[in-house]
This record gives sequence, structure tokens and C-alpha cells, in this order.
Amino acid sequence: MRLNKVAGMFMGFILLASSQLWAADYKIDTQGAHAFIQFRVKHLGYSWLYGRFNTFEGSFSYDEKKPEATKVNVTIDTASVDSNHAERDKHLRSDDFLDVKKYPKATFVSKKVIPKGDDKAVLVGDLTLHGVTKEVTIDVTAIGGGKDPWGGYRQGFQGSTSFKLKDFNIKKDLGPASQEVELILSIEGIRQG
Repeated sequence: MRLNKVAGMFMGFILLASSQLWAADYKIDTQGAHAFIQFRVKHLGYSWLYGRFNTFEGSFSYDEKKPEATKVNVTIDTASVDSNHAERDKHLRSDDFLDVKKYPKATFVSKKVIPKGDDKAVLVGDLTLHGVTKEVTIDVTAIGGGKDPWGGYRQGFQGSTSFKLKDFNIKKDLGPASQEVELILSIEGIRQG
């Protein structure tokens, strides 16, 4: 009986230790400005208008040997929208677009990851924007990972997705060429613990 108890404790320890080795938790490095959430939308179909969100936070868990177990969670301060034009940014914050007084946060929570090989994957999750939650898919590429000069360990990714404004109940019509927004994500995380 004692042997079974000892064996059970040993197996429990092995499982706990191995689960900790599989996935590491990372905090997205917004403090060091090594992460970006950018967007672009066509202006009248003649050019691209670029912008970004200056304030956001998030985390992810990742194991390069088991990328399908990756989990991501991000929260964006919608009032931090920045298109390098004060009057346009004021309009983007208004109820024509982001309505930041009513919807101060946008969130992304992952649901699954589909590895595609060659450091590529599709990240599937729920994007909540303007009070609407929709499933989106993000094409992701692992950029790399390793030790940093300050004794930490980092992992970086790039991603992109697109969605229609009307899918998130943003009804302002900027013309047929400007119905879709592209998100460009550059994420670097610092391993925790």
C-alpha cells in the first residue's frame, strides 16, 4: 500500500514538472515598446491610412514543441488610437467609429491554434470590439526566441488579420474601398518566472 502511495506521488510530481516544462508564460513587452498593434484601411481606394493603438496589455503561453497549446489574451485601450492626425483621431474615438466612451476596451481571447509548419500557424479567437464579439483568424509567424541581454528570455511573433467594420456594428460608411480594416501585429513577450 505504501509503495503505491509513493509511486502515485512520484507520478504526480513527474506530471506536474513536465507540464511546467511544456509551456512557458510570457508577458507582452509593451513597457519596452517591443510590441505593436497597427491597422490600415484604404483611403478612397487611392492610398492606405495607417494607425496604431498606443496602450494595450496582454500575455501568452507558448511551447515551440507544442504550438497547438498556445493561449493568448490581449486587452486594448481603444482611446489610445493614433493615426498621426489629431482631428482624425478625435473622429475615430467618436460614436461614428470606436465610441470609446461606451466601449473603452477591445479584447482578444484565443480559442485554438492550428500549426501550419515552417514556424507558421493560424490563431483562432474571439475579438470583442465596439460591444460585438466575433471569431477572427490571425495568420501568425514565429519570429524567434532566446535570451536577452538582461537575463530574461523572450519570444516574438508577427500576425495579420482583416475584418469588415460592419461586422462589429461600426456603421460609418467611408465608401466601398474602405469597408475592411487590416490589423498588423508585432508581439514580443518576456517569459515570466
